[in-house]
Amino acid sequence: MLLAKNKQSYFNYEILEKFEAGIQLQGWEVRSIRAGMVSFNDSYVKITDNGVFVLNMHISRWRTQSPSIQIDESRPKRLLLKKSEISKLRKYKQSPGISIIVLDIHLRNNKVKLEIGIGKGRKKFDKREYIKAKEMKRDITRRGNRW
Repeated sequence: MLLAKNKQSYFNYEILEKFEAGIQLQGWEVRSIRAGMVSFNDSYVKITDNGVFVLNMHISRWRTQSPSIQIDESRPKRLLLKKSEISKLRKYKQSPGISIIVLDIHLRNNKVKLEIGIGKGRKKFDKREYIKAKEMKRDITRRGNRW
């Protein structure tokens, strides 16, 4: 079940490969994500010696949570990946112009999962071509429905 999707990532990046990762969350964060109170438009994935983390992912405070409790809504969250996947990500990250971005958040077997992608940034003319192809596809489906 899809909970949130980063639509701009498909527009700004050409996705080369996708990975599904578990994410280490606290209880209130899971409830907030299920309620759709998550924003990850500027988020990215960073690989360190300690593991793989997603940064700048904002999960809003759960509505029934006490405001006296100090929480960091944009704290780095650890991603749970296999060693082989982490080594693949490290290889991709070494090449220039490659970013690791968050594509969507979904549920699988009642567990919150992140889909991350290896993205190569698009140039302005590539974005124009992407828009043209999308519009042509839309026009073809509209004409097909009329006839």
